[in-house]
Amino acid sequence: MTTQRITLPILNLSCGGGGSLTVERALARVSGVVRVSVNPATEMAYIEYDPARTSPAQLVAAVERVGFQAGEPSVR
Repeated sequence: MTTQRITLPILNLSCGGGGSLTVERALARVSGVVRVSVNPATEMAYIEYDPARTSPAQLVAAVERVGFQAGEPSVR
């Protein structure tokens, strides 16, 4: 399996931690996600995923389903 890594900005993510945990769990449930970490201080999600099983658009959609807005993903 070949994985890719992207950085995904999460807009208006508070430093309280609850939002980051919600976003992290939502991304972790996406089929093909291998590893995810959300940093509330930088408002960024760091995601490693299998591009054969998911796409950046599906990751953005997962963030939006839990009530947050995602910025443009960038390849790491």
